[in-house]
Amino acid sequence: MKENKTRSALLVIDMENGFLDSRSAHCIRPAAATVPACVRAVKTAREKGIPVFFVKRIYRADGSDVEMTRYAGWKAGGRAMGPGSDGFNSAQAPEGLRPIPGDYSIIKPRWSAFFHTELDLILRRLGVRTVILTGTTTPNCIRTTAYDANSLEYNVVVLEDCCSSQTEEIQRVNIGDMERMGALILTEAAFESYDENTVPDQSKRIRAELLESGLSPEPFGPEGWADRW
Repeated sequence: MKENKTRSALLVIDMENGFLDSRSAHCIRPAAATVPACVRAVKTAREKGIPVFFVKRIYRADGSDVEMTRYAGWKAGGRAMGPGSDGFNSAQAPEGLRPIPGDYSIIKPRWSAFFHTELDLILRRLGVRTVILTGTTTPNCIRTTAYDANSLEYNVVVLEDCCSSQTEEIQRVNIGDMERMGALILTEAAFESYDENTVPDQSKRIRAELLESGLSPEPFGPEGWADRW
């Protein structure tokens, strides 16, 4: 396994037929157009030794884990993305966006990739400090994952042309909001030059500043947050 000098992880969120195929009731219309860029980002990450996490939805056949705001549409739309499903309404991913040995698969029950999943545990075990977000949709799963990552003290990168929204305006506004929150917004092409110097480690910088000022880093834990990574 190649050394992950960037201490980053690439997350590919909800890139599955139920969200990509125009025949699906849950289709995000521009999402299919982002598949080639996402495939290239995955290839780049693997070449750089950055672990790839495929984060997706697989709903129980009885709908007991479907979001309450999506349940009626899910039921009327053919009970999409069930276990072992195939075809246009399924949880299958397109070629190039499927796990290979060394990748990770996470099944999430709600919008954020962190909510009720093992993602945070695995990232910390791997020593990851930065999450790089791709997938769909930008205002829902990408954004909630970005804010949860920020709350958990991860640096956040969003590859904007590897994400999608139902309209260009929704995409623009949400990318802008995440940038104002502190996320670094890059393109897939810029990601090809990504290295250990691309993303400033904000948590580490703040802790160093606190120590230098003589203030206790106690709010970050007895030994400082960074020491626990």
